[in-house]
Amino acid sequence: MRKYFIASLLVFAICFVTKAQTKPDSSKKETEVFLPVDVSAEFPGELEKFAQYIFKNLKYPEKAKEEKTQGKVFVSFVVEKDGSLTDIKIFKSVSPELDAEAIRLMKASPKWKPGMQGNNPVRQNYTLPIPFTLDN
Repeated sequence: MRKYFIASLLVFAICFVTKAQTKPDSSKKETEVFLPVDVSAEFPGELEKFAQYIFKNLKYPEKAKEEKTQGKVFVSFVVEKDGSLTDIKIFKSVSPELDAEAIRLMKASPKWKPGMQGNNPVRQNYTLPIPFTLDN
């Protein structure tokens, strides 16, 4: 399951980065959130460490276990200039229980490396899947 999770994160990240090809208008306000950046924000230690963080900290909700609810919850958030995560919300839902756990995981996340535009950190919008899979 761990290899599948890491592979799905890598595929998603590659798709995310390939969409971010155009440069933002540098005349925008200081509080603007960027999608395309020169260097994308990343979890400390990149996606493999993010997968380890998820496996170590994910608490599968009991109700979701009982109902055998599985799927990928897509969480969107802003990586701030200081690496903290804000504006955490569900982009694609699976169930209220799994959604709540995905949000809890992201709120508890260590600080990320911020996105960079030129030599300056910028606020960057980010979306990631959090897979919930029950072992049979």
